Amino acid sequence: MSEKINKVVLAYSGGLDTSVILKWLQEHYECEVVTFTADLGQGEELEPARAKAEMLGIKEIYIEDLREEFVRDYVFPMFRSGAIYEGTYLLGTSIARPLIAKRQIEIAQETGAQAVAHGATGKGNDQVRFELGYYALNPDIKIIAPWREWGLGSRKSLIDYAEKNQIPIPKDKRGEPPYSQDANLLHISSEGKALEDPWVEPDESVYTKIVLPWAAPDVVTEITIDFEQGDPIGINGEKMSPATLLTKLNELGGANGIGITDIVENRFVGMKSRGVYETPGGTILFTAHRAMESITLDGGAMHQKDEIMPRYAELVYNGFWFAPEREMLQAAIDTASKRVNGTVRLKLYKGNVIVTGRKSPNSLYDEDMVTFEEDSVYDQRDAEGFIKLNALRLRLIKRLSGQ
Repeated sequence: MSEKINKVVLAYSGGLDTSVILKWLQEHYECEVVTFTADLGQGEELEPARAKAEMLGIKEIYIEDLREEFVRDYVFPMFRSGAIYEGTYLLGTSIARPLIAKRQIEIAQETGAQAVAHGATGKGNDQVRFELGYYALNPDIKIIAPWREWGLGSRKSLIDYAEKNQIPIPKDKRGEPPYSQDANLLHISSEGKALEDPWVEPDESVYTKIVLPWAAPDVVTEITIDFEQGDPIGINGEKMSPATLLTKLNELGGANGIGITDIVENRFVGMKSRGVYETPGGTILFTAHRAMESITLDGGAMHQKDEIMPRYAELVYNGFWFAPEREMLQAAIDTASKRVNGTVRLKLYKGNVIVTGRKSPNSLYDEDMVTFEEDSVYDQRDAEGFIKLNALRLRLIKRLSGQ
């Protein structure tokens, strides 16, 4: 017989799903539930989650503002790598899960809980991300995933359960929502329901963070972003904390129609999924960071980073943030990033991020070397030997093949 679970820490949003999960845990496991609600910049008032948890008899309630930690210790390290999954996805949902998992494990230790629980479904990636994080930080923790255990398989069954147990249901939750959304300071994702057919164009109501590019102002917004060791530290010469900076970039990007992507991605669990993502600040930052690297990183270092980036992105997407291989790649990326210092100038206009300048005290760009005018630092005759050495194997293949 398995060990009795007396206390569980639940990742709790206060919404319909996790409120039903909370009550179900109390009934099914007859255990005490500790709720943990993380403010990652989702833009929602979190105090109602406290009130609902109290109404359901919860004594230990954690509501924490993790925005600065989220951006400083998770978003920025990932952006140093230039990570982008399958060429399109800036990993906004993926990168939030390790921090939530870390705090759940810490709270479990603080409160003496034997188990943690989450509200991710059995079809998605988040169950993997949460649980890989849990096990990496506490290999003996017990995990409860209600969607893989209970018989509540539909929205109607959740509402029926909520009504039976006197759990308040917002009016907008009684009807079937057109899509499921998840938000944090890096992005908003919309998936499912009306978006499941990849040919059907999303209704404009899906976009909540970004003005549509064709409706954005006919005015150019010019900004500069300052970098220090690969991380942005200021906008237009004003230093800002990580969360404040990303918030400002979100405002600038959203107002200019920047950061909408409509993606069909390959989930780790094996199926394809269509999602619409809004990542305004992250899209600006991705472009600016690449521009900063272009004059500060040696060609060999930059190309090596480009080679390891898809692997790094896959590790983040699949939930291996705390795995040793991700940490090894991060160490290499952070070593290269020590040189990535300086300023990038950009223009924002109707969905476009246009780099117009970059400068750095660590610049490897040599105007004397690259000029098309006469110079005294490069002997063009040297190119002949360089080309012949590189062509040697090609010439041999042709000669010896007899073709």
